[in-house]
Amino acid sequence: MALTLYNTLTREKEPFRPLDRKNVRVYVCGPTVYDFAHIGNARPVIVFDVLYRLLRHVYGPEHVTYVRNITDVDDKINARAAEDYPGLPLNEAIRKVTAQTEKQFHEDMRALGVLPPTAEPRATEHIDQMKAMIEQLVMNGCAYVAEDHVLFHVASMPDYGKLSGRSLDEMIAGARVEVAPYKKDKMDFVLWKPSKPGEPSWPSPAGIGVPGRPGWHIECSAMSAAHLGETFDIHGGGIDLVFPHHENEIAQSRCAFHTKTMAQVWMHNGFLQVEGEKMAKSLGNFVTVHELLTDWHGYAWPGEALRFNMLRTHYRQPLDWTLVSLDEAHKTLWEWYGDLEGKEAAPGVPGPVLEALSDDLNTPKVITELHKLHSAGHWGHLRAALSFLGFSGERNRIERVKLAETRSARESDVRALIAARNAARAAKNFKEADRIRDELETMGIILKDGKDPETGELVTTWEVSR
Repeated sequence: MALTLYNTLTREKEPFRPLDRKNVRVYVCGPTVYDFAHIGNARPVIVFDVLYRLLRHVYGPEHVTYVRNITDVDDKINARAAEDYPGLPLNEAIRKVTAQTEKQFHEDMRALGVLPPTAEPRATEHIDQMKAMIEQLVMNGCAYVAEDHVLFHVASMPDYGKLSGRSLDEMIAGARVEVAPYKKDKMDFVLWKPSKPGEPSWPSPAGIGVPGRPGWHIECSAMSAAHLGETFDIHGGGIDLVFPHHENEIAQSRCAFHTKTMAQVWMHNGFLQVEGEKMAKSLGNFVTVHELLTDWHGYAWPGEALRFNMLRTHYRQPLDWTLVSLDEAHKTLWEWYGDLEGKEAAPGVPGPVLEALSDDLNTPKVITELHKLHSAGHWGHLRAALSFLGFSGERNRIERVKLAETRSARESDVRALIAARNAARAAKNFKEADRIRDELETMGIILKDGKDPETGELVTTWEVSR
């Protein structure tokens, strides 16, 4: 059966024809490692994990390369590092933040049944490739140097805006364009900028004499080219990345390499909201994957229930994440897994499941087919289908834990660790104190150190990260 995918670039559902059937290449924008991944961040990871599994089935695991990057140089990382570790040099604080956040991201995604990508490049490991691209763009007349910055000149790209389909005025508003007197045009965007004192920095390209660091957009262009080539098959990410990030990636890559396309197919998942509202910290409905796995509405939810709930909505549609929908997802799996105990998987993947997936990853239709298999008592086929989709089929894996009885014990553990950290600090054993702090952070506990205004003694308070 033919695989068809919706292409944001053409706004049509098209038969997928890889450039090379023996080397199918996919790139998906990954996390910026400064905070816990929220449930919206998890949606593209799960969506493109399903696509990765399907491509491996169709073309063979050895013929599919899936790259998902790590952004480890960014203003948000700098700000978080300065906030969390004010006593450390910024670069050292950044290393701690990125290492901790990346570790937590991997743990959370593993709990959601996500396969590791073929490659997971880090931005800081590809600075030379970024500089080479920037210098090529300057040489091509598509970028220019101004006041120690390098900027991409949007006017050099005749069909800029084709991916998003926006007018110039819409793009200016959507990009929240920075006004700068050194820009040739207000739409021009930064490829390289000078670093502030203490920030990560590298020798600058294009003859700039002061150290600097890359802009966000050039990072993905350089990493995708380094691992997949100048043109590849599929580029994916959330719908929020269409403009300006993906639009700018296309401009940089095509102009640097003189290619007609960067990726043949552009795929984007829809927005996610929580209980009918846009997710935002200011609304108190900002939900991280770690929180869902450890304590959301009084339960520690199993990762497989989170995954199943995510797949009940088609990836291109908006998804409303609710307590009711998550509870229903858990109950469905609980019933199915109970019926599957002691049952062996049938060989292969049921045809109707593959047919639904091949129709632009129609996971709601897939789940309908799973319900049919369950109702008919086709246990072997149900187990095979679930395994293919990243589900274990083991009931003990989806135990939902009610936390009311365990919360007091958890608070005792937290207080004991804080006391041990304070003792280590008093003994000037700062390595042990940092280790304990890191342990608490992996538990979702954020510490705040201060001084008693009357005694001047160290006081440590804590809260659950949101």
